[in-house]
Amino acid sequence: MSTLTPAAPRNTADPTAGFDGGSRRRGKSLMDPTRNNTAAGLAAWLLALLFAVPVLWMVLTSFHSENDAATNPPSVAANLTLDAYKEFFGATSGVSPWPPLINSATASILSTALVLVLAIPAAYALSIRPVKKWTDVMFFFLSTKMMPVVAAILPLYLFAKTAGALDNIWFLILMYTSMNLPIAVWMMRSFLAEVPVEMLEAAQIDGAGLLLTLRKIIAPVAMPGIAATALICFIFSWNELLLARVLTGVIAGTAPVFLTGFVSSQGLFLAKVCAAAVVISLPVLFAGFAAQDKLVQGLSLGAVK
Repeated sequence: MSTLTPAAPRNTADPTAGFDGGSRRRGKSLMDPTRNNTAAGLAAWLLALLFAVPVLWMVLTSFHSENDAATNPPSVAANLTLDAYKEFFGATSGVSPWPPLINSATASILSTALVLVLAIPAAYALSIRPVKKWTDVMFFFLSTKMMPVVAAILPLYLFAKTAGALDNIWFLILMYTSMNLPIAVWMMRSFLAEVPVEMLEAAQIDGAGLLLTLRKIIAPVAMPGIAATALICFIFSWNELLLARVLTGVIAGTAPVFLTGFVSSQGLFLAKVCAAAVVISLPVLFAGFAAQDKLVQGLSLGAVK
């Protein structure tokens, strides 16, 4: 008759007691994710520097003279000057950049506000109170972004010419609104889908109407998503060039169109273009830094369940 030999008691003082060499190797391998994270962090920093170097070089070039900026290879230790910025602000040419900057700000801010006014109710109907065949509606919004703008620029130009809307800032605002609305609906739909249903049911029991629910319940919860959507729409509108180049002229010209005016076939222009690019990029950078916490929260909303 066989007997069972009791196992030796495990020494709790020694955490490695009772484990074989393979277990120790497996325990040692638990440190590998940390090393992988460190390598991934270093790779991310190198990639960030790779993208930042051209921007920093543009800023440095904007403080050089045209002769120094045009040297090949470019001189890093060249004398610094503000001549390019003086040229941008019209010190020598007399052409002021403020009307194009104001036009860009007007078109970007008003179109972004109009996009939010239209996108939030549409996203509410597609997420919190979904309509029938809402997936078809979402695909329709997405399909409007599949056609290149170049394919539609001629009909838009002919329509604007017939309607007398060429070189009109309000027509440009309408174009920017239609350009950003599908993106805003898609983003806001994903953000509003994260609003707890229990909060909406509690507001409905308390007798809150649709507008009160949107203003008091949904808007505070989805504010990071709204801020992220607004910032992205503002950036797209501020940086847009093709529509502004074709549909505007002297009166409603925007900042990107004004920037292209420094490119000429004769003479040197690299420092002036860099200075103009730096100045025109500042509003987007300021807006991004001001809303960076809301942007990160909005873009990561719903990423972790």
